[in-house]
Amino acid sequence: MKCLKNRKTSNIVRVSDQQAQQMVGIQWEYVSKSEWKQVTREVVKVAEPIKGGDAIAETIEEKRLKHKKQKSK
Repeated sequence: MKCLKNRKTSNIVRVSDQQAQQMVGIQWEYVSKSEWKQVTREVVKVAEPIKGGDAIAETIEEKRLKHKKQKSK
């Protein structure tokens, strides 16, 4: 399998080796598979930090205090 890019439309296709040999020329050129993957697959977005992270830390601290109080009893 080979990846080809149309020089005029920038369309990237993946075809068999025999078909690629026939298509390469004036209008089509070889491109890397990573370039084809970039175009055809969704971009994974980096997760944004969760808002209210301080509130979670406070609840953990509160739980620790409760646990200490229970131990001391």
